Amino acid sequence: MGLEQALQDGDLLRQAATAVATATMTPLNVEVAQNKLLDLVCKGLAVEREEAARGVSSTAPTVAVDATAAGGGGAAAAMMMSVGYGPPIPTPPVNSLDFSGVQDTKGTSKSFPKHDTRHVSEHKNVARCARFSPDGCFMATGSADTSIKLFEVAKVRQMLMPDASGRDGPLRPVIRTFYDHMQPINDLDFHPRSAVLISGAKDHTIKFFDIARTGTRRAYRVIQDTHNVRSVAFHPSGDFLLAGTDHQIAHLYDIHTFQCYLSSTLQDRDAGGAINQVRYSSNGSMYVTASKDGGVRIWDGGSAQCTRAIIGAHTSAEATSACFTNDQRYILSCGKDSTVKLWDVNSGKMVMQYIGAQHTQIRCQAVFNQTEEFVLSIDEPSNEVVIWDTLTGDIVARWPSNHIGVPRWLEHSPTEAAFVTCGADRSVRFWRESL
Repeated sequence: MGLEQALQDGDLLRQAATAVATATMTPLNVEVAQNKLLDLVCKGLAVEREEAARGVSSTAPTVAVDATAAGGGGAAAAMMMSVGYGPPIPTPPVNSLDFSGVQDTKGTSKSFPKHDTRHVSEHKNVARCARFSPDGCFMATGSADTSIKLFEVAKVRQMLMPDASGRDGPLRPVIRTFYDHMQPINDLDFHPRSAVLISGAKDHTIKFFDIARTGTRRAYRVIQDTHNVRSVAFHPSGDFLLAGTDHQIAHLYDIHTFQCYLSSTLQDRDAGGAINQVRYSSNGSMYVTASKDGGVRIWDGGSAQCTRAIIGAHTSAEATSACFTNDQRYILSCGKDSTVKLWDVNSGKMVMQYIGAQHTQIRCQAVFNQTEEFVLSIDEPSNEVVIWDTLTGDIVARWPSNHIGVPRWLEHSPTEAAFVTCGADRSVRFWRESL
């Protein structure tokens, strides 16, 4: 009995140590389990890519994972986890941007169409972030008051119609308000295939909200991170998510097991400051981070290895945002050095710079419109929305933001000529191309 009890106690201690190591992301030894599993994921992805190139369909294998070691905390002693991201995510068909020889072209800038705008809602404190769903049917805003508002875009559009005031009863575009965070919300993202919204906040948590259930106000799942969660992004498959935090390396989570993965082989160039934003490429083969040290770093989506570090992309000022073009050839970044820049993914060289908007205080971002023909950002001194022609780099429009104070966030719809701004005046404004 004594030997049997000792073995049981040893198992409990090992499980406890594994759980603590997982929660704190501290390796127990050189060959930690999650690094072995990540290597297996990488091998699976490599096989899938090779088979996809040959036109061979593949089914992702499965492996039994101990639920306790994975941090699942479920009743089952073991669960099955897919190895790899499943079938390759196709790159959306796009008109690729061709920058060869256009930088010196003058007088060929396109005109950005006139937009109508309207105040559609407000929070009780600063509105800090916004996000559209992939299909453009919903948008969400997050606030320092810890609330999240979910909007039905079709109803928001109706508010901009000339006869909106004459309709029976007031239009209510906010279809749900979620309350479940303890501190301000930093970022949001919609699941690519399911009715799920996630939020990252200063309370070190990532929360999952079911947007299909009308009576739901609280999160149904929670990831407890060890740092302030500054940015969140779903992998295009929907099976994984990235969290950019005060830690210098993005945290990769399996959303089924909540297992956290970190690369075990990092170089000095890979270690920057806290991550202000993290975003996947359109097929998930890469992701990009914008860091407080001014660097923009490109990472392999399968191995989580840094493939290119653009050190000092925004000199010593913070890099506040970064995102890929749809064809994954370029990255658009914004920084507190008052510049917006376009980078070639393969070479790491800057191919275009968009100047004329000053942003040195707020963590604003620069975004493309839905066709990628224009770049939008914020000018702090004038409190204006600034729009550039993507190919020529010329400013083609400057519009008053209509906010009291500078907007903190600007997000463009992925499917139509519309965008949303929100800011310190607590208000949310919707902008749409005039009919």
